[in-house]
Amino acid sequence: MELPTVNLKVAAGGAARRGGRGGRRCPRQMILLVHWLLTVWGCITFSGPYPWANFTVLAVGVWAVAQRDSIDAISLFLGGLAATVFLDIVHLSVFYQRTGFSDTQRFGAGMAILSLLLKPLSCCFVYHMYRERGGEHLLYTGFLGPSQERSDYQTIESPEVPADPFVGSEGRGHSPQGY
Repeated sequence: MELPTVNLKVAAGGAARRGGRGGRRCPRQMILLVHWLLTVWGCITFSGPYPWANFTVLAVGVWAVAQRDSIDAISLFLGGLAATVFLDIVHLSVFYQRTGFSDTQRFGAGMAILSLLLKPLSCCFVYHMYRERGGEHLLYTGFLGPSQERSDYQTIESPEVPADPFVGSEGRGHSPQGY
């Protein structure tokens, strides 16, 4: 019985054809690793809702890393990161004590604050990953310009534009209506 041969050129060429995903996987994992480490250290001081919110979002982040093509996973991770920014601000402002912390508790509070400061940057990276996976703009307000909406449905309206847009129904053979 002979062992199958492994062609390393196909594996390297496959990664290059996918847009070099081998190198782009590292920032996703680094975001998760850094926030996991800072959350674990933040749990030294803060308990209760702080670990629940942050570890839940990190679990969704693991799902987003595992399913590279899922727009749902990355959009939930992005929404969760944005929500924990607000929740961490509330939690830190309510439960942070100015006095009476030991050195270990001050370290934990500092790591929780550092995690909070890094989350907007992580949101930018995750939003870039969301756009790479084919996601649309999350907040389109309409005043920034014309919509880039892509739809699978065709419109019923005619794509032809009339030559003179100011020609009323009189110029099309219709009788004008009186007022």
